[in-house]
Amino acid sequence: MNIQRVVTFLNRDEIDFLDKIGKDALFSTGTKLSRAKLISWMIDFTKELQISGTDIKSEKDLEDKIIQKLTHCSQ
Repeated sequence: MNIQRVVTFLNRDEIDFLDKIGKDALFSTGTKLSRAKLISWMIDFTKELQISGTDIKSEKDLEDKIIQKLTHCSQ
């Protein structure tokens, strides 16, 4: 696997959310999860849902696609 570095800009709320997940994992399992690992896993999960960029113009469009896929998968 060829790993590349990606720079992203997140707001304070987004960083706090990732840090909380990492700390929750650390205290419950003893394993620290980095922000980069969490973002990578979220991308892998979205790929598993076979989400494409077709008809996505906004964050809401992406959210709707993910929710639609998850709803369809759970039925």
